[in-house]
Amino acid sequence: MTGSAALAACAPAPTVSPDDPVSRYGFAPIEGYGPLQDGGYDLPPVPPQYLAWPNRRQLVFYEGERPAGTIEIDPYAKFLYYILGDGTAWRYPIAVGRAGLALRGQTTIRQKKEWPGWTPTKNMLRTQPDVYGPFAGGVPGGVASPLGARALYLYRGGRDSYFRIHGTNDLRSIGNSGSAGCIRLFNHDIIDLYDRVSIPTEVNVRTEADSLRLLGPTLSPRGVELPPTIVSPESIYGATEVAVEDPGV
Repeated sequence: MTGSAALAACAPAPTVSPDDPVSRYGFAPIEGYGPLQDGGYDLPPVPPQYLAWPNRRQLVFYEGERPAGTIEIDPYAKFLYYILGDGTAWRYPIAVGRAGLALRGQTTIRQKKEWPGWTPTKNMLRTQPDVYGPFAGGVPGGVASPLGARALYLYRGGRDSYFRIHGTNDLRSIGNSGSAGCIRLFNHDIIDLYDRVSIPTEVNVRTEADSLRLLGPTLSPRGVELPPTIVSPESIYGATEVAVEDPGV
């Protein structure tokens, strides 16, 4: 044994303080994305590698034309804007699934829920039975739900469109596209957005041409398409306070 190895072996074990986030999580949380208690659940901080610019909530100058108090979704640049009345907007990074890419034009948020449960639609079960079949009976609300901490339900007229704006535990998806899903945000961001949104709130989806015109080729399009994620039923139904990857909503 070398001298340096002997010294290391005899050194006292480091003390881990439960109040020190670096000791607990291995990194210093970023403001707005730190440990969070919500609805009886302890949400861990979002690791910094998922929050590299522009993948974090920001107050920005709003370059679009939509009125204050509404939401605009840019599925190409992977942003959602909550528009304020002073020429600014809160901009949130999003993930956009294949279903989300089919979202067009205008919808209205007519319902919102905290820690919602989730049941796959008949179309999901028919088209991707290997992904959604194990969850046909539904997933209860909580940290294991693919809808995350909050969900905003989009309607056309008086009918549910089955499109959702919601949270996710699949952190790597934010800023990218998935093979399935609607419009997903970090749980920290959907909680922030939820508290700003009233019922009803109008939601507009940008066209590809408008996205490129307003943001330019540096930001539009942005991200890559990720492969589908298949999750065992045990990891969903057995979860308590452990984050799991969602099967795509």
